[in-house]
Amino acid sequence: MPEFEQWDIVTGVGLTALGVAAGRALETERADRLVSDPWADAFLAEADAPVPVPRRRADVARLSAVARDMWTSMADYLGVRSQFFDRFLMTAAVGGITQVVVPAAGLDARAFRLEWPPGVELFEIDQARVLEFKDGVLDRLGTRPRCGRHLVPVDLRDDWPAALRDAGFDPGRATAWLAEGLLPFLPAAAERLFFDRISRLSAPGSRLAAEHLAPSVRPLVEDPAFRAATRALGVDLADLWHFDGKADPGGALTADGWDVRSVPAHQVAAAYRRELHGVMGRTVEHSRFLTAER
Repeated sequence: MPEFEQWDIVTGVGLTALGVAAGRALETERADRLVSDPWADAFLAEADAPVPVPRRRADVARLSAVARDMWTSMADYLGVRSQFFDRFLMTAAVGGITQVVVPAAGLDARAFRLEWPPGVELFEIDQARVLEFKDGVLDRLGTRPRCGRHLVPVDLRDDWPAALRDAGFDPGRATAWLAEGLLPFLPAAAERLFFDRISRLSAPGSRLAAEHLAPSVRPLVEDPAFRAATRALGVDLADLWHFDGKADPGGALTADGWDVRSVPAHQVAAAYRRELHGVMGRTVEHSRFLTAER
């Protein structure tokens, strides 16, 4: 078995999952919130983050101007993104899809916070230490999922389809796939392999949703001001995101038998009456939400 770099919730890529949880916690505080995630704050409370990670909007007010802009604009965007993908999953489940897979699940709590119809089985794929941290917090809270929940502790660079099948996944059943906040972290070849594997595992009627960043965002991401802002998250996204050789995944998916639709993220935000400002607002101009059905 190949040796891959490992991380937990406070190192490397894992730290970005903690940042996303912080964004959901901040969004949850809003009176006009688009998503309510009461578990996000519990994750933050137990994580020993190497940088200040705000749990409340009052915490954001005490940060530097650069950090305030990053956290505020990111929370605004995550509210939009979470709501869009929540609706995608609920529509798929209500429409009869009873198998859901979330690769790179991180601290996603949809198994607990969404009102799933009876019979739904949800599979969370991520590194073992990330899933162990999440389950430790949830167990101490006495939280129970609202659907069948299956953990798949495997690296996405490894043979995750085999691990997924071993966890009870049935490729003969229609599946709803969610790749949220994942694609920018995959090199071009890994992204193509990722979608190829999904296509091989997807029965007719399956659905897919993904967040896609156009390569046109690269100059912004590599700008020193943007890099300084993202360091408020404890990482430099320019070092983690990949752009070389990337193309819109919609073309390959269409060729593989998917009916693909794509909408600019800022249009979704406008439909939710949410204005996106700051550094993440500029990034969102290059972001699209892709949905597909087989």
